[in-house]
Order: sequence, then structure tokens, then C-alpha cells
Amino acid sequence: MIQPKFHRGIGDLSERALAFWLLVPAALLLGSVALYPVARLIYTSLFQRRLTDETGNNPVFIGFANFAQALADERFWTALWNTMLVVLVTVPGALVVGLLLALLANLPFRVRWPVRLGLLLPWALPLVFAGLIFRWFFDSQYGVVNDVIVRLGGERLLWVTTPELLFWAICVTIIWKTSSFVALILLAGLQVIPRELYESAEVDGANRWQSFWRITLPLLMPAILVAAIFRTITAFQTFDIPFAMQNGGNSFETMAMYVRTMSIENLNFGYGSALAVLMFLISLVVTLVYLRYVRGTDD
Repeated sequence: MIQPKFHRGIGDLSERALAFWLLVPAALLLGSVALYPVARLIYTSLFQRRLTDETGNNPVFIGFANFAQALADERFWTALWNTMLVVLVTVPGALVVGLLLALLANLPFRVRWPVRLGLLLPWALPLVFAGLIFRWFFDSQYGVVNDVIVRLGGERLLWVTTPELLFWAICVTIIWKTSSFVALILLAGLQVIPRELYESAEVDGANRWQSFWRITLPLLMPAILVAAIFRTITAFQTFDIPFAMQNGGNSFETMAMYVRTMSIENLNFGYGSALAVLMFLISLVVTLVYLRYVRGTDD
């Protein structure tokens, strides 16, 4: 007697096999969207390729010469230093302002939606628009900032054309733009803290300041670390706001702006790719440091 053959269905697979097949589409999508461009970028960085000469159509393999050129490039180190300054100022600034906004949005208002809508607006605004708006705010003749300074008895400042003042104008703009994103992450963290902990602390005689330091801040630390990771990565990639505020100039140049200059303006794709790889590696190292710290705190 011939036994009928049965095909194995999804329900007959083991949990490990089922998980593998369910992850295959996501892995293929990740590989096509993220891994392939990164691999192509690294590959291009190993070649000399300029569209202004014969290497545009016939790239020449030069190994790590582009990276050696970058490490000897004074403009690279200046752009890296400017980027590090932006990270060191805007990341803590966005975390502090975002925490204050999150605490404000978490207060027991009768009508909360205007406050939370106010958090969404800066985050939803395109980066270039934010740069152009604050460029007008810091305009030496018609800007709101100089108008306030003059009314208080001060003198007009050349915010956009003075490199030191331009740096602080850029940082203020970035903090305003990114603090709302930080606030949304921290607000989600605040809402999962049990209310009973505050009630118990109040019964024990703790004031609001003590409750903040002993309850809110420790329990909010995982959300703060997540926000710090995202904010640091995006800070290393800062491009739109300083580019818009300088109207395409480069008196204050970040790493991303230098990559654009070499790749788009100078058409040096090999060297521009090497700069982009270095920027990617720096961001990756910072992320790994954060993750190592998070794992250490969980242990």
C-alpha cells in the first residue's frame, strides 16, 4: 500500500528554523539598503577616482593611500575638530533641554496636547528650514537676536560672519532642533515609571527634588542613554544646519560638509569616500562605547 506524502507546513518547523525564515526578508532588505552601500563606499575609498581626469572612467587601485592622505590633511583635522565641538556642546545641551521639556510635558495638565504638539513641531521641521530660520534670527541687521541685544543696550554682533559667534549660533540652532526628539524619548521613559514610587517617597518625607534624584533620574537613565546614542550619531553627521546658516559657505566646516566638498564640488570620489568611511568608523566607535557602558550598567 502506497503511503500518501505530506508536505511540511510552517507549523511543522522548529522554532529556530521558523525564526530563520522569518528573518530572511528583513536580512535581505537590510543588506540591500545598508550593507551594500557601506561595502561599496569602502570599495570606492581604495581607488583613486576623480571625474576631472582619466581616473573618472578608469579608477586606479591605490589601497589605503586615500586614508593616509586624510590623516595628513590639515583640513580634515579641522573639520573633525569642529565636528567634535558640535558633539560636545549640542549633545549635552539637547539632553538637558530635552529633559526639561519632557518633565514639563509630563506634568498633570488638564489639556496636554498643546504642550506635546509643541514638542513635535521642531522635530518635524526640516533641518534646512531650521537653519534658514535661525540664519534670519542671527542676521546682523534684521535679526531678532541683535534686536534684543540692542534694546538691552548692547551692540550688534556679526553672528554669521564671525567664526566664533557662528559656532555658537549653529549650536543653539541644533539644540533647539534636536531637543524635541530627545524630549519625546524621555517622555516615553517618564510615563513607565510607577506613580506608586513617588507616593511612597512622599509618605517618607521626600521632597520633589529628592524624588527627582532618587527615583526619576535613575529609572530614566536607560532612556537617556538611548537618546544620547541617537543624538551623538546624528551630531557626527551634522551638515544641513551649518550649511544653510552659512548659505553654502565653509568658514565653519564639519566632517559631513568636507565630504560633500570633496565628492560633489571637487568630484574626487575616492578621497571623499575615504573621508566618509572615517566618519562612519568614528560614529561606530562612539556607539560601541555607549553600548558597552549600557551593558556594564545592566550587569
